[in-house]
Amino acid sequence: MSSVHLNVERKPSEQRLATDLYRAVWRWHFYAGLLVLPFLIWLAITGGIYVFKNQVDDFFHHELKSVTQVSKQALPDGQLAAAALAANPGTLVRYTPPPSSTRSAEALIATNTGERLSVFIDPYSARVLGALPDGGSVAWTVRKLHSLKYFGSVARGVIEIAAGWSILLVLTGIYLWWPRGRSGGVISVRGKPEKRVFWRDLHAVTGLFVGGILLFLALTGMPWSVFWGAKVNQWANGQNYGYPSGVRVQIPMSDAKLSEGDNAAWSLLQAKVPQSEHEGHEGHDQSSTIAAPLATGGPPSLTLDQAIAIFKNSGISAGYAVQLPKGSQGVYTASVYPEDISQQRVIHLDQYIGRPLLDMSFADYGPVAKTLEWGINVHLGQEFGVLNQALLTAACFGIILLCVSAAVMWWKRRPSAGLGVPPLPSDRRVLHGVLAMLFLGGVLFPLVGLSILVMALADRIAFSSSNSQNAKS
Repeated sequence: MSSVHLNVERKPSEQRLATDLYRAVWRWHFYAGLLVLPFLIWLAITGGIYVFKNQVDDFFHHELKSVTQVSKQALPDGQLAAAALAANPGTLVRYTPPPSSTRSAEALIATNTGERLSVFIDPYSARVLGALPDGGSVAWTVRKLHSLKYFGSVARGVIEIAAGWSILLVLTGIYLWWPRGRSGGVISVRGKPEKRVFWRDLHAVTGLFVGGILLFLALTGMPWSVFWGAKVNQWANGQNYGYPSGVRVQIPMSDAKLSEGDNAAWSLLQAKVPQSEHEGHEGHDQSSTIAAPLATGGPPSLTLDQAIAIFKNSGISAGYAVQLPKGSQGVYTASVYPEDISQQRVIHLDQYIGRPLLDMSFADYGPVAKTLEWGINVHLGQEFGVLNQALLTAACFGIILLCVSAAVMWWKRRPSAGLGVPPLPSDRRVLHGVLAMLFLGGVLFPLVGLSILVMALADRIAFSSSNSQNAKS
């Protein structure tokens, strides 16, 4: 914005202070936009696609995921897993029974050649429909692009910084939008596209309607961030084997974490996997196992079919995946994280006697974990069905419009040389005060705080250089 709208009835000192504060906030709003806009566009595009992950995968992988029901009874799961292994020799790591009568079964196999393949099987004929690399579906590819996971931890740290600056962008934007006695550009757009005021108003009004959702998305995305999210998760879930308080864990635990074998809820990333307690127990007929190659470390007493029968009887929601026991002390683990968050559940089963060692559902989470998981569920577009998807899609379009209008607005006011950084306040103490408030947020988000410090130093150096040039002239 090139002008400041103030109440003319204010005293000169009050008006000067208001002008200085406005300029200081505007300056940091400009810096936030300078850093964040390209990332916001990227996140909006990839996030808007991922909201429709099920539809995307159904479109691109229809021949793998969908089947025609030809009989009332599907073949045993052990037979389907064996068919997948016959086509792709190796070790079965995870098996997902068909979630419905028109869906295929899925077997994750660590092949003898070192690959990890998701193999899809027709449950009525045991015919292998095809395979994808683990996490290689179109939707998962979009998700990894969204988080820049393909580009390493440094790139993911940049996304974390961008999310933190997005919060700053929204908060400073609200201050700049505040009417201060004017009516134009508050909830309506003035002028025509040739005029800068049109883009200024379009930016402000779009920010009014999109800013709250952008703030929500930034905050609910932070738990998955590479530095802040990881550290907070260790702090929040690092005790008691990472399980919510009240969940019984007075049983032998391995060093393996639930998140190492499959995608886990944020609240369970630190949760350790129990150990089977009855290795070689007398009376367990291991020779009866019909799926001997399905796990490492020797055949378990329970077959895959027997384990799945126990999981089904527990009432776990359809769509669950079964992790196979790892070694002689491993367990069968069934986990499901459906769109209905109340149906989240994880069950660990002793591989020898089929006794549930841990059975944990969303109801076992504490209030903070429930709130956080709900926020993540909304962030993923899963909580309110089509309404959730529609709202996030509209928000993604709004975020892109917000970025484009900011760029056009800057282009129309840019100077012949330089970035066109908003003017400094006449009283530098106001700028220092705004910067101090930013640092308070930086304490909460260390990577963001570090980036604010770097930007403040760059601003200081550029300002000093400008002063020196002015003095020489």
